[in-house]
Amino acid sequence: MASNLIHQHQHQHQDQDRQWLLNCLTATLDPNQDVRSFAEASLSQASLQPGFGGALAKIAADRGLSLGLRQLAAVLLKQFIKKHWQEGEDSFEHPAVSVEEKEVVRRLLLASLDDSHRKICTAISVAIASIAAYDWPEGWPDLLPALLKLIYDQTNINGVHGALRCLALLSGDLDDTMVPTIVPVLFPCLHTIVSLPQTYGNYLRTKALSIVYSCTSMLGTMSGAYKAETTALMAQMLKPWMDQFSVILQQPVQPEDPDDWSMRMEVLKCLNQFVQNFPSLTENEFMVIVGPFWQTFVTSLKVYVQSSIEGEENPYDGRYDSDGAERSLDSFVIQVILWWHL
Repeated sequence: MASNLIHQHQHQHQDQDRQWLLNCLTATLDPNQDVRSFAEASLSQASLQPGFGGALAKIAADRGLSLGLRQLAAVLLKQFIKKHWQEGEDSFEHPAVSVEEKEVVRRLLLASLDDSHRKICTAISVAIASIAAYDWPEGWPDLLPALLKLIYDQTNINGVHGALRCLALLSGDLDDTMVPTIVPVLFPCLHTIVSLPQTYGNYLRTKALSIVYSCTSMLGTMSGAYKAETTALMAQMLKPWMDQFSVILQQPVQPEDPDDWSMRMEVLKCLNQFVQNFPSLTENEFMVIVGPFWQTFVTSLKVYVQSSIEGEENPYDGRYDSDGAERSLDSFVIQVILWWHL
């Protein structure tokens, strides 16, 4: 009986804390400066209490709440991670997050990566990448398996998007000790996405290619003992990728399809890295690309002439995807011409 009452009291207390936090987050969006300032000061004080990170993660993960509040919670969580996650870092401030709370935050964020709202998905990905900078791979060994599991689940395209968004952020920060262990697991998975346009679509295929580009760029910076290892690694993977690049470049460039241009741009960037970093390997496979590249070159100029020269205005100018990457026809054509001069 007593234990039930205690449990009930704790539950009520948690509900009150959660409601207080929701009210505070709402008040930070208030048009009144005084209300905002008081709410921000209250949140700053609350961030020093145990469980604050977990409470923010629960709000960010709660699909029943408004998008604005969830996004704000995820942004504040990222700031909280920077200050309190890792002792010894320049940005660290006491108190440190407990091991138990870290586990809760990591679990909630991973479970939210398949959110259907792009902005939430991006905010969650950024928070995961912030934690990964401190914990991964040693302190978070199940991160990569969890992301790969999401990617392989073709029934949940939102999960594929979230995992790729997260991997794109992680791949920008890989060091030369991690790449050789990750690439053999990651590249076959990314190749599956790129080679199945009916399932994944050009937007997700482009995301997958951007990760290939980041990893290949890092492979190219390695030297000495790592160099032989990475060359051996790429020797097995080069042909399937070159074949896939040929398939993409062989198709005529589509007008009014920025996702198509973005994907081809990523293909050209990847090819550039392959040629620069693994010339001896690429040489044998290169002839496969020449015809398809010429097809892209000719048809892209045709689309460009139609829109920019014969058209009244360029309807494709200044477009960006949901992650902020430019998708204009100009930037694509410049990339094609630069590659032709390589």
